[in-house]
Amino acid sequence: MSDRYRTLLLLRHAKSDYPDGVPDHDRPLAPRGIREAALVGDWIRANADGVNAVLCSTATRTRQTLERTGITAAVEFVDRIYDATPGVVIEEINGVQSRFGDEVSTLLVVGHEPVMSSLALGLADEESSNGTAAQQLSAKFPTSSIAVLRSTAPWDQWALRGAELVDFHTAR
Repeated sequence: MSDRYRTLLLLRHAKSDYPDGVPDHDRPLAPRGIREAALVGDWIRANADGVNAVLCSTATRTRQTLERTGITAAVEFVDRIYDATPGVVIEEINGVQSRFGDEVSTLLVVGHEPVMSSLALGLADEESSNGTAAQQLSAKFPTSSIAVLRSTAPWDQWALRGAELVDFHTAR
């Protein structure tokens, strides 16, 4: 698999609700988020090779987003992704082989802002990346948005400026 691309999908959770008295970690999806999460799943199935593995924040809204996408790949819920920094998420990406084995070609990470946009822009090599996607992502990374990056590097070698940003999409 060393000469094939690995694809990373960075998904910001769908629109969440703000119920009174509910801690941030436990906030559920809003009705709009439930609808949009299904649209994200449709977009992933239409535009990305099959997702082999998922790293998902433990927050309620990220779990519900993943559930509503209909993606059925192997999942690890990772507490470190909630309220993370880009470096922490890169460490989790670097550990994909030890978690899921050698055959992961497409990884979905479901997380939060501001880390999803910072991570996508940090991983993207400016020269090879889609400039329009980078501009859109830089302006705003709305809920139910997904950044698509790819690289021939093994997961344990993914690092800043080491991937190509190929697409950015917001499911609405």
